[in-house]
Amino acid sequence: MRKVIKVLLVDDHAIMREGLRALLANYKDVDVVGEAQDGDEAVELVNKLKPDVVLMDIAMPGMGGIEATRVIMEQNPQTAVLALTQHEDWRYAHSLLKAGALGYVSKRALGTDLILALRTVAKGEKYIEPSVEKAMPEKVKPKTERNSEELLLLQQLTPREEEILAHIAQGETNAQIAKKLCLSVKTIEYHRMNLMSKLEARNVADLVRYAVKQGLV
Repeated sequence: MRKVIKVLLVDDHAIMREGLRALLANYKDVDVVGEAQDGDEAVELVNKLKPDVVLMDIAMPGMGGIEATRVIMEQNPQTAVLALTQHEDWRYAHSLLKAGALGYVSKRALGTDLILALRTVAKGEKYIEPSVEKAMPEKVKPKTERNSEELLLLQQLTPREEEILAHIAQGETNAQIAKKLCLSVKTIEYHRMNLMSKLEARNVADLVRYAVKQGLV
């Protein structure tokens, strides 16, 4: 049985949100836990509801989807953001990915494509609509996942680093981890820097995704 994916819908059009809710209701492994009409409300609800995936529009009044994604990744790196937008220009996809989003799908996509994308990002993997990814220059395309390389990286981590990575993935601060493991905060900071380097992580969100994918949490 699939794990139920908690989803937050973010779109400034109520009709669009209603349509998405009706569509996703057909899938037993998806539970729409809330709706937001702009980026500010999205950030607030992610902090409150802790969804697994945020289905994010780009163009909205106030805080737009790109900035909202950036803030959500800073505050809740364990949450995956999947952009669902009318914009099919690869530049928008590139901006969303840089902000921390894991996926990008256009509103012209089929419902089956959307659910595939949603399930993919919920596992911590990237999903870019094929037509959008095809238009991307090679230098900005997201790197292909390489499971063998990921396993090799994991083997290079010490047991202590794996332990600390698991705590980081659970959203704990350096001070909280230090207290639990009876270590100094500086020691935790040192291990965190080593983890960022070994795993070639750009931010905490990358560490979280890696830990989840490898079953450390």
